[in-house]
Amino acid sequence: MVKRWRGTLEARGFGFASLHEGWVAERLGLSGVELLSEMRVLCGSGRVLGGVDAFVFLWSKVWWCWPLWLLAHIPGVRSAIGFVYRRVAANRHCLNGSCSVHATSRRPSSSWVFGGCLPLVVLTAMAFALRNRLPEAWMFMWALAFALFFGCKWLTFWRGLGRGGAVGVRGGLGYLLLWPGMDVRPFMADAPRAESPLAGEWFSAALKTALGAAVLWWLSPMVSDPVLAGWCGLGGLMLSLHFGIFHLLALVWRCGGVPVEPIMNSPATATSLSLFWSERWNRGFNELVHIFLFRTTYRKIGVTGAMFLVFLASGLVHDLVISVPARACYGLPTAYFLLQGVGVLFERTATARSVGLNRGVAGWLYMAAFTLFPAAALLFPPDFIRNVINPFLKVMGAL
Repeated sequence: MVKRWRGTLEARGFGFASLHEGWVAERLGLSGVELLSEMRVLCGSGRVLGGVDAFVFLWSKVWWCWPLWLLAHIPGVRSAIGFVYRRVAANRHCLNGSCSVHATSRRPSSSWVFGGCLPLVVLTAMAFALRNRLPEAWMFMWALAFALFFGCKWLTFWRGLGRGGAVGVRGGLGYLLLWPGMDVRPFMADAPRAESPLAGEWFSAALKTALGAAVLWWLSPMVSDPVLAGWCGLGGLMLSLHFGIFHLLALVWRCGGVPVEPIMNSPATATSLSLFWSERWNRGFNELVHIFLFRTTYRKIGVTGAMFLVFLASGLVHDLVISVPARACYGLPTAYFLLQGVGVLFERTATARSVGLNRGVAGWLYMAAFTLFPAAALLFPPDFIRNVINPFLKVMGAL
């Protein structure tokens, strides 16, 4: 940490000293375990700040840490950061990986589970607390979506630290704030360095971004039916953001040596429904549910049961973000994802395999029919389009 921060802080007038140096104990008036329990910042005024207060003070002096400094002033957040700091400090000798064998051989302690889940609970509760204060349903949808997203991001980040991973400050901030995926491994110190992307990848990502923007701002305003226009605009937004901008962001990170992959892995080319959901569509969310749901349950309830649990969780999350802001269509997104589970299960039967529903052209048609046809009625129902999406598209100037 000293090596990573020395240049940044020394340029701002700070100096570093080991807590083991004699004058430090005398100046701080501390000794023994109390002296070594946490880092300290000795301010020019003579004030001494320790632990999370020291971090918050330093964040205020570095412009690219200002988001963290502002976040620390939200009620309850500083206490959560303090809890995290104390847990990391108590296990700091394991951060080089020497304790990772022991960490993976036992179940995580309740304190680690609490620390990982706390931001998810707090941020979601804050989103619901703002619900009646937000004038538009789409504002609450985005507030809730960002709360769930950043809560899950922190959960994966916390898990990486708990398993003995070492993530620098810039890598941690980059993963938490500037990357939509849910796999922290490419941002760890021991991750292999990525090769620079080819020109064709830049062109593909830019083309998808431009096509999505054209559908959003050119095609959807031409559609007279409001529901059809909303579906069109939503499709353009997803194409531009999830397929285009997120792909461009992955290429930028790879130029910096971080080996990330786009979260959308050519889902339109999947030749089976299983391949579509397990490897091609939204690999960030797939990584999340695979780690925290599938891998922790399949030995107890079987592969089929764990698969349906994953689809159920996906449905409930989408119900939360879609149905709750729309105040309608409750249960329809969950029904959509459970239907996908049924489709995957049937695809694996001898009858489906005999007619090729798990491969080739027949598999592609089966995948497309199962994912696209029920989406309009179940995943993005008309009430959601009218109550949430269309007002948002009007603010964007797309309707």
